[in-house]
Amino acid sequence: MKTFRSGSILSLLPWAFCLPLASPFPKVTIPAELQSSVAKIAVNSTSCSVTCGLGLKVEETCEVTAAGERRNCTSRRSHCTTTWGCGLLHFTVPVGKPLVLSCLSSDVIRLGTRGYSCTWKLAPGLITMNDVLFSPFRNPGFVVTFAPTQEADAGTYRCDVRVLKTFRVIKRVYFGVRVIRKDLVDLDFGKSLTQEQRLAASNEEGIVGNSTLGDVEEKLHFWQRKSFHRSSIGVGIGLVGVVIASVALRHLQKKLRSRGAEDQAPF
Repeated sequence: MKTFRSGSILSLLPWAFCLPLASPFPKVTIPAELQSSVAKIAVNSTSCSVTCGLGLKVEETCEVTAAGERRNCTSRRSHCTTTWGCGLLHFTVPVGKPLVLSCLSSDVIRLGTRGYSCTWKLAPGLITMNDVLFSPFRNPGFVVTFAPTQEADAGTYRCDVRVLKTFRVIKRVYFGVRVIRKDLVDLDFGKSLTQEQRLAASNEEGIVGNSTLGDVEEKLHFWQRKSFHRSSIGVGIGLVGVVIASVALRHLQKKLRSRGAEDQAPF
C-alpha cells in the first residue's frame, strides 16, 4: 500500500478516468495502484489566532483512503498570516517603570521564528505613523525592553516582520510610547476616586483588591454609608408625613370651632 501526499494524488487523477470512446455508456477504470493508495491531507483547520500579522492555527491531518475512510489523524500547530497592517498601539509609562514591546505574540515566538526576520525603526519624541519620520533603530530580536524607561525613550517604534525567502512584509505594527514624570502626574487611578466612587466600583466588580464590599462599607464614615442614606430618607419621609398630618388636623380643628361658634350665635 502506498501513501501519497495531497499534491501527488492529484497527478494520478487524470489516469483514474479512462473512458472508451466506442462504448455508449462511459465506464470508469481506476488503476489498481490508485485503489490501494492513501493520501495525507488536511481535513480541518482552525482560524488564525490573530487578525493581523503572523499568528497560529491548528490543523488536523488524516490519511484518507480511496473509499473515503479517515485514519491516523494528527493535529499540529503552524504559522498563519492575515492582513499585514496592525495599526498603532499606545502606551503611557511613568519614568523608571519597565516596558516591553513585542513584535510577535509569545505563542508564535515559542513555536519558532525560523524563516522570519524583524527590523525596527524609531520616530523619537513623536506619536506618528508617517514613515518618512522614522529612522533605523538597532535591536536584534522581536522584543524591545526598557528597564527602566527614561524620558528619552518616548516616541513611536515601528516593527516589520518579513519572510526571509521573499523579504515580503507580513506584519507592521507601530508602538506609540509616552513617558511622563512621576512628580507631574499620578497614574494610580484608584487614589483619585472618592469613597462613593470606590463603593460604586466595588458594586460592579464585587471585590475591590483583596477586600469585599462589606470591608469597604466598614472603612466609610457612618454618614457616607448607604444604610445611613436609606435611614435618612425614611426619617425625612416620616417627618414630612407628620407635618402634613398636623396641618390637616389644625385645619379640621379650625373648621369645627367655626361651626360651633355659628351654632351658639343668637338668632
